[in-house]
Amino acid sequence: MRRFHREYGVNDRMHTAAAVSASASAPSLIEQAYRYQTDRWQRSVLFLDMLRERANNMLAHEEAGMPAPLDFEYETILDARHFERPANYALLRITRCHEDHVEDCVDDRKPPVIIVDPRAGHGPGLGGFKRDSEVGMALHEGHATYFVIFFPLPSPNQTLADVLHALRRFVEEVSRRHNGQAPVLYGNCQAGWAVTLLAAGCEGLSGATVLNGSPLSYWAGASDVNPMRLAGGLMGGSWLVHGLADLGNGRLDGAWLVQNFENLNPANTLWDKNYDVFAHIDTGRERFLEFERWWTGYHFLSREEILSIVENLFIGNKLERGTMKICDCCYVDLKRIRNPLVIFASSGDNITPPQQALNWIPTVYPSTDDLKKAGQRIVYLLNTHVGHLGIFVSASVAKLEHRAILESLGELDALKPGLYEMKISNPTGDPDCRKPQYTVRFEERQVEQIHSAYPEQSFEKVQVVSEWNELLYKNTISPWITAFANPLSAEMLKWLHPMRISQTMFSEKLNPWMLPLKMLAPFVAKTRMPADEANPFVAMEGEVSVSISKTLDSYRNIRDSASEQLFSMLYGTARTGTV
Repeated sequence: MRRFHREYGVNDRMHTAAAVSASASAPSLIEQAYRYQTDRWQRSVLFLDMLRERANNMLAHEEAGMPAPLDFEYETILDARHFERPANYALLRITRCHEDHVEDCVDDRKPPVIIVDPRAGHGPGLGGFKRDSEVGMALHEGHATYFVIFFPLPSPNQTLADVLHALRRFVEEVSRRHNGQAPVLYGNCQAGWAVTLLAAGCEGLSGATVLNGSPLSYWAGASDVNPMRLAGGLMGGSWLVHGLADLGNGRLDGAWLVQNFENLNPANTLWDKNYDVFAHIDTGRERFLEFERWWTGYHFLSREEILSIVENLFIGNKLERGTMKICDCCYVDLKRIRNPLVIFASSGDNITPPQQALNWIPTVYPSTDDLKKAGQRIVYLLNTHVGHLGIFVSASVAKLEHRAILESLGELDALKPGLYEMKISNPTGDPDCRKPQYTVRFEERQVEQIHSAYPEQSFEKVQVVSEWNELLYKNTISPWITAFANPLSAEMLKWLHPMRISQTMFSEKLNPWMLPLKMLAPFVAKTRMPADEANPFVAMEGEVSVSISKTLDSYRNIRDSASEQLFSMLYGTARTGTV
């Protein structure tokens, strides 16, 4: 018994000593608070220095003429600014991917690919500003790859017809360079309707046309999810866009369009995007700056172009209705498209939801029999979660979905006329996998299955209101604004735009208070002392961040609901149902 007590006492003392040692090694609450405050101060310095670098990158990009931030070497084939009908577009041929020459990987048996980026406020580069992109996948699959860029300023009085004329010249040139092969057209976002117009007006000129996150049915959408479709009605039509273009001396600043996108998701714009890089400043800095080099490159559109786009597409929805007029003798009829169409959309996209990407099909072809009689093949591919930009810039999407599309071009030509859903089965979960590790199948669908109902009469009222307001503005206020607008005033408004000034204010070239930060940041980076993830104050910071994000989401929901109600009061119900 005494032996038992002696052993028990020894073990008890050992456990007590271990507990005391663990307690001594664990930092106290005060120590954790000190470490957290040190970490937070260092992150603040590095975050502000990152904003300083972003501002400098923006100014340097502007000074360099805002070249496309492509991660590939290229040569200019055609510059449409020198055409008889000039437009601020150019055709590039991708010549090199880092250390790889294009000639080493191109398969002449495969059709060339032309990728067209959207003019929606930003500059070109969305489809190729990193290696794992649409450009990268097209090269990887052995296609000769071309990229259509546009310059910051439109040609004087540039029209939509001028742009389409330039794009047609580009397609003809690529086909000529490849022994008459019809190139595959890749249209991203707003460029989707541009290549659709091209395919509709130039039968047989192009091959398969891929529309990525491209809106063709502008009135469609789900209630409380896609508020942008209501903007034209709530602003009274196209007169406001016309006014902004007048103030810009005949050009619309793309920063206004980007601001519309930013306003869609205030939680991401005002908090999440910045907090995410602040919380992971040691690893997220370069990725943030890489994306911002493209995001902050605001380009201009001519007054004639933007009015044609807004009146015909966003407000008039004339593309799917077959009433869009390109010039005095040319109307667009989507039934004239004969090459296969691939439509890639996402349920997580609140800018171009699947309804806007697909609803034009039952409008143009009321039944599946009509589609088959027309001899057309339409394939759609749906992603369940990726956001709008993820369709174009997500590496995992590029490696799987875009590769699957390119690898399936031969199968598209073999399909019988009809509507199909493209299904990708990837049991590995690895976006880098290759066939037969993943499989693609085309499941036949009925046109009636994808119909999305919307209050057409309400949007027709918006169109009438827009036409009256535009007529009133054009004949009363516009002459006064254009009389006083000039290049100097337009340049001042450009640099005073909130989207620019909120970023350039962090540059030490414009803000001398950033100079001490520039000198301090390298020292902080060398002496970095990140707080442990188990630190309770780090966890508390994360909880506060989530709370702020949820509050901004609540504000967005209230705002969007109020917009729906106001639209309904003005024009009739805007609520929709989908089938």
